[in-house]
Amino acid sequence: MEKKIAKHLLDIGAVFLRPDQPFTWASGIESPIYCDNRLTLSYPEVRKEIENGLADIIKNEFKDCEGVFGTSTAGIAHAAIVSEILGLPMGYVRGSAKDHGRTNQIEGRAIEGSKVVVVEDLISTGGSCVDVVNVLRNAKCEVLGIVSIFTYGMKKGIDNLEKNNVKNVSLSNLDALVKVAVEYWFIKESDIKKILAFRENPTNSNWKNI
Repeated sequence: MEKKIAKHLLDIGAVFLRPDQPFTWASGIESPIYCDNRLTLSYPEVRKEIENGLADIIKNEFKDCEGVFGTSTAGIAHAAIVSEILGLPMGYVRGSAKDHGRTNQIEGRAIEGSKVVVVEDLISTGGSCVDVVNVLRNAKCEVLGIVSIFTYGMKKGIDNLEKNNVKNVSLSNLDALVKVAVEYWFIKESDIKKILAFRENPTNSNWKNI
């Protein structure tokens, strides 16, 4: 499944690998990879495999799940489709509380004591999804974990999840992606070291010289 989803992401351009012409992230970091999993929503066959895959993870890894919450905004559509597949309640968590009306940060009903799973599209440093988990915990929900489409596997992200006692299960990951990318000529085999070196230390641009 990891390699199959990786191939889909590459085929539809949801993931770009450019080790020789790095992307610049909003943070200013130069990166050989750019990921936009929102594109998966525009490809019904890919979307179907992803949503069924996320639903299967919840059924297998978080069997007691009673509700699904998406991260805002990328996880909302995926959470809605997955909750429909599973027949579970759905909601989402805003990046911050509204400044009007009921000033909600959680949209949908977060029932105290309910066991819920967070749906995210991409795990990098883990900061934003941990924030969502903490909002739900503050609402007295029991967060069983996170399901996500793709993870970079960055040390900072892994450490952040562990520190906050959050389990994440992703459909695919960077290790699987680079193997598939070489197999189907998206990159050269010599590019793998550069890409993985970036993951180990994203703020250090020395990976470009490997």
